Amino acid sequence: MLEFFIKPVMSEGGVSYMPTAAGYAALIALMAVVLVIASLVAGKNEHRQISTRHLTFCAAAIALAVVTSNIKIFHLPTGGSVTLFSMLFITLTGYWYGPKTGILAAIAYGILQMVIDPYILYPLQVLVDYILAFGALGLSGFFTQSKHGLIKGYLAGICGRYVFAVLSGWLFFGSMAWEGWGALPYSMVYNAVYIFSEGALTMILLAVPSVSKGLARVRQIAEI
Repeated sequence: MLEFFIKPVMSEGGVSYMPTAAGYAALIALMAVVLVIASLVAGKNEHRQISTRHLTFCAAAIALAVVTSNIKIFHLPTGGSVTLFSMLFITLTGYWYGPKTGILAAIAYGILQMVIDPYILYPLQVLVDYILAFGALGLSGFFTQSKHGLIKGYLAGICGRYVFAVLSGWLFFGSMAWEGWGALPYSMVYNAVYIFSEGALTMILLAVPSVSKGLARVRQIAEI
């Protein structure tokens, strides 16, 4: 049954897995379902009617994240890159609408990333790398009512992604560890390089007063 959705492909690194045509269709359908659920959840917050505004803003954030994820400052050889603030756009969905919507929107983004730029060596890796790791960016929603909530939420989101990225590297990419390194310390360092490098750049951006004021204004519009 699984072979109907993914197929093994020979590459320089050995056998990897790619979605089939049916797999791509299923992923796109799943992403659409996740976005609809996110809209429904957002519409129920504070007993408000379902709002297309929430779906629109989540879709816009995902679109911006996809575009900026393809603007890479540097790219590591076996996956992972520092992008033009793509993780920030996904954490915004949680910051605007809370953890349920944020996590669902982040999962939708992860599915879309798998469709656009898959890097799959093991079927179970899909769950860890694309669902859990990207979905963790929605943890920003737990800080939506906190002082400096965007900064706290962003840090929570990227730390969550880091945990699952480390887990993936440990479980699935240990054979790629540098000479003399164990799988776990290799994964911790490797994933810290690109995740926290982008995180540091984003924190510098958020420290700019005009940027923080602009994002605060966007949140006000998104919540109307």
